[in-house]
Amino acid sequence: MTGQARRRSVHIGGFKHANPIPNASRIGNLVMSGVILGRDPVTGAMPESLEAQCANMFAHMKATVEAAGGSTDDIIKMTVWLKDRSQRGPVNAEWLKMFPDERSRPARHALPLDMEGGALVQCDFTAVID
Repeated sequence: MTGQARRRSVHIGGFKHANPIPNASRIGNLVMSGVILGRDPVTGAMPESLEAQCANMFAHMKATVEAAGGSTDDIIKMTVWLKDRSQRGPVNAEWLKMFPDERSRPARHALPLDMEGGALVQCDFTAVID
């Protein structure tokens, strides 16, 4: 095989998976992330509060889509997993900061998940970058 690989791994500083996988992968104009947690980007520790985890998670999502060559305007779908699905308030607060225009928001749904390591929330996203 010669030339550049069709698929490109996307990595960001301050947030790295424990397993040998990238933060996201891009083929053409399609970007799909792996799981994004709310770990502190400096210490790597999982904050105790859902609010802090949500703020970190959205910041990691933004950094990931930007490292792939896009912006948050390119995100078309987001899936959120919550330890307690009834606790969507902190997710919604960060959602509205990142996507303030109700006429231009990605699709999203929230699912329950029993997470480990103190995680209360995690997400993934799909983006289309023109």
